[in-house]
Amino acid sequence: MKTLSIAAGILAIASGSFAQTSPSVAPASASPSAGVADGRVSYSHIYLLSKNPEAQRHFWVDIMGATASKIGSGLDVYTLPTMRVMVNKGDPAAGSEGTIVNHVGFRVRDIKDVLDKAAAEHYTIQVVNPNKDKPNQAFLLGPDDLRIELLAGPNITAVAENHQVHFFTPDVDGMQKWYLTNLGGTGQALGKVKVVNLPGTMLLFSPTDTAVVGTKGRVLDHVGFEVKGLEDFCKTLEANGLKLDTPYRRTPQMALAFLTDPWGTRLEFVEHFAQSTGQNQKPAQP
Repeated sequence: MKTLSIAAGILAIASGSFAQTSPSVAPASASPSAGVADGRVSYSHIYLLSKNPEAQRHFWVDIMGATASKIGSGLDVYTLPTMRVMVNKGDPAAGSEGTIVNHVGFRVRDIKDVLDKAAAEHYTIQVVNPNKDKPNQAFLLGPDDLRIELLAGPNITAVAENHQVHFFTPDVDGMQKWYLTNLGGTGQALGKVKVVNLPGTMLLFSPTDTAVVGTKGRVLDHVGFEVKGLEDFCKTLEANGLKLDTPYRRTPQMALAFLTDPWGTRLEFVEHFAQSTGQNQKPAQP
């Protein structure tokens, strides 16, 4: 396994394609875009299927510092800066490794504290760089084997904040172009890794020669985006030849549509989330 380090705010990438277990990292100094001029699409959430929603609750609230709430009676919501983690009880086929979305990344105020708490709960710590006493980057498997990257963010005020959604793909250039064309944002290259900056997050595309599968039915079932003018946005997608899995529709809480990208990433587009309830609920200790 090649180890990648953070250097001078630029992605330092080992030569060759990424294997599915290789730690690929965005610079901790790089920030998700605060806003794109006239951008219609911004980051919203990840949607998790969980065999044990209570374990998810404990992890996101007590370890990652999220605020707990609910939408309706069954959907658990954990809010971190610029994003939400939505958890629904289900039976995921497997974790996120091996899918097109290999992991999600967070900037963390105190990585060692998060790692110590995760280790105490017997979560698998995969990689720690440069060492366990002074970590500035780490990978772990959270509840239901969701792969999570932690990056040092000593100056942030929250325990953790969103940083990235990281794809491992056989078609780096194609994915970047598709997301720029259909979701907008701004593109950049960091070595072999391509990036799409959207309000609230960075979408990173790393090359891999290992086969990957789609996200549907895995722990990270889909990635969500908030869209201004969703109905017109969906009409544009369809006019461009894309077939929506779930066409645009409105509910009392929001408007939504689903689309699967050509590489198997399930995407949800929403507009006007309902107000959540039960803010700052603390979970019972498992």
